[in-house]
Amino acid sequence: MNSYLKNNIVSISFATSLSKAAGCIRQIFIAAAFGVGTTYDAFNYAYIIPGFLLILIGGINGPLHNAVVAVITPLNKRDGAIVLTKVSIKLTFLFFLLGIIIFFNSDFFINFIGPNLSIESKSIASYQLKLLTPCIPLSAFIGLSFGALNSRNKFFLSSISPAFTSLTTILFITISWIINSQNTTSNNFFYTGLLASATLTGTCIQFVIQLWEINKIGLLRFKLGVQSVNSEEKRILKLIAPASISSGLGQINVFIDMFFASSFQGAASGLAYGNFLIQAPLGILSNVLILPLLPKFSRFQSNQEIRALEKSLISGIEYCFLTTLFLTGFFITFNNQIVQFVFQRGAFNSEAVSLVKNILIAYAVGIPFYLYRDLLVRTYYSIEKPKLPFQLSLGGIILNVFFDWFLLGAPIHNFGNLLPYNFGVIGIILSSGLVNLIICIFLSANFNVYKIKISIPILLKRIFLISLACLITSTTCYAIIKDFDELNSNILSLIILIIGFLAFSIIYFSITRLLGVNKLKLPIKM
Repeated sequence: MNSYLKNNIVSISFATSLSKAAGCIRQIFIAAAFGVGTTYDAFNYAYIIPGFLLILIGGINGPLHNAVVAVITPLNKRDGAIVLTKVSIKLTFLFFLLGIIIFFNSDFFINFIGPNLSIESKSIASYQLKLLTPCIPLSAFIGLSFGALNSRNKFFLSSISPAFTSLTTILFITISWIINSQNTTSNNFFYTGLLASATLTGTCIQFVIQLWEINKIGLLRFKLGVQSVNSEEKRILKLIAPASISSGLGQINVFIDMFFASSFQGAASGLAYGNFLIQAPLGILSNVLILPLLPKFSRFQSNQEIRALEKSLISGIEYCFLTTLFLTGFFITFNNQIVQFVFQRGAFNSEAVSLVKNILIAYAVGIPFYLYRDLLVRTYYSIEKPKLPFQLSLGGIILNVFFDWFLLGAPIHNFGNLLPYNFGVIGIILSSGLVNLIICIFLSANFNVYKIKISIPILLKRIFLISLACLITSTTCYAIIKDFDELNSNILSLIILIIGFLAFSIIYFSITRLLGVNKLKLPIKM
């Protein structure tokens, strides 16, 4: 059994690493080709609806994936194939109808999501959305096949599948560069649709490969006949609905942010680049810090070991702030070098660097609250108390609308701003951080209802000391590198980042250890 688990973990980790690497290279290629221009801005709006279906509904750990794993895993090959085929046909047809509606009303959807986009941006986004609509029915089968593959322990293909779209995008951009270098009269209309065409092609490749693999392992059955598996089919459909609603709550906040961001040229592109830089380390921290705690929380809850649960939760919170404030300080201190080294080449010029580094700083401020909220929400689910997190997610949508509007100066159509300020795209990012902070406060305070006691004053004192260490470290490191901050050199940026990371780590973790708020034990043998 241990060998089985180790093999699967290695397979998943290796495939996921390859997929993340491909995604990183894809983003670098996109930055070099499009910068923060109109085309990439428009693509981010066009991709909102198809991306929601591909990533959240049809992605790994999405509603379709989880429902299929839960229902098909205990079934034999024959019954599993029948259930999967029947559900695939129904959902693909449903998503096909949705795709048709979106295709013929693409102008309406783009205008609804980005009302303040320029006429050119709306035209390009609408064209790209039409190109992307075939991804909608494909996303249904892709999500179902993820679950089917994992139910039969085929983890490698499902983990590496997202790389197909990334590699296709890289190939399309490379071919476009070659063509443009040889032909000065390039087809600009094809160029504006390049990202959408690449995404569609990559999705089709992913669909074909997963279809072939599903058929290979015997989970695709074209002759259904009369079979008694209706109850399993209904179970899958029943599980999908509530899970899709929960997944969709977070996406609604994306819609809201993009709605307000449409007033600012280049904002959508800048948000995409900044969010990309933040999400990679946050994803790693979430997996390393939170996932190992959840089984412990569930076990403590089932055994009524409340004190042990409290101790583990408090420890998890402290580690959460210790690591996230490290990231916050590092991103704020070295924002210029990070953006320059990762993105500054080709169309991604110094103006793009200036925009994205400010966005990166704003995202960095909200990192601790993002991960803390993730920890608290998963804690509530692990002790089987999901009602409050769900209610707060709904309330968070309303708060997000208000704070976006408020930080943009309270704009009123045809009347201008009611307030004498406008924080622009930075305000939109800070709005999300404020919402997460408020939700964290409510979730933390409500633990008393379940007799889980967290000493808020002691916790706040520890967070203050960690924040103080972050401030001292960040100030010290910035004082050292400020003379090199304006030099536009990728090599120099890399050198500063390497040396800076080592120096920041040593100073930060030394101060936190001195202040008694760092219990990390590094696996280093002297």
